[in-house]
Amino acid sequence: MKQIGFAASNKRLPQAVRVGYPAFKAALAMKSLLLAAAVLMTSFVPVSAQLSKNRSSLNLEPGTFSVEGMTPKPIVLKVQLEAPMYPTSKFQGALGSFAPGTLVTLIAMSDTAYRVRGRARHGDVAGWIRQTDVISADPNLAANLKKLLERTQKVEELIRNRQVALGMTSAEVQASLGKPSRTSAKINAQGKEEKLEFSIYERVPQTTTGRDAFGQLVQSVIYVKVEVGTLSVSFKDDVVSEIEETKGNPLGGGGVQIIPPPLFGF
Repeated sequence: MKQIGFAASNKRLPQAVRVGYPAFKAALAMKSLLLAAAVLMTSFVPVSAQLSKNRSSLNLEPGTFSVEGMTPKPIVLKVQLEAPMYPTSKFQGALGSFAPGTLVTLIAMSDTAYRVRGRARHGDVAGWIRQTDVISADPNLAANLKKLLERTQKVEELIRNRQVALGMTSAEVQASLGKPSRTSAKINAQGKEEKLEFSIYERVPQTTTGRDAFGQLVQSVIYVKVEVGTLSVSFKDDVVSEIEETKGNPLGGGGVQIIPPPLFGF
């Protein structure tokens, strides 16, 4: 039996179908163009976004903050007492309980409560429990997590502003300033020392004159990337120990900022 393709049979189709076919081709072409643009945009995700891509998007109540994704590995706690589980950090209306010895994963916290995920007596759940109902390998877990949150927020602000500070890690500096133009490293009895050099640029506005589609003279503003200096960043065991302006004034006279180094154990 002879098969007739859509294009070949177009002449035999009703007028309504023949008119719709070019529109279908145009829509298909537009869809392909939009898909290609979307793929291209995903390849230019900012490094700062990649650095925090594991951060939880969980909607939390006021006075609480997310812990999930803030540490390289999930934080596992052990239930030491029969632990009622609540829908909010206010401990109202228990929904179930965790048995003693149950391992739960920490996903958020407040001053007095942990939001955890695990297997309760009635099934897998996520909810709030009292901090005193669980034990951790770190006896100062709550205090250290608050310090970690403060540091994480400061680092994210530095990265947004394309700045660097003493106490940042190599990955954090490169997330802020981009790929270094020069690197060097040495290892001695005191540990590893590394130096990265970055070219610092600013976007400078320039006014240009041209003609529009009707031949009229029009002015427009374009931004040109101009190098304003170079910055040398030294690391001691992967933590920034020294920042030096080797060319120009890339710090802009604002001085060197200092943040706490990464907390051990996270």
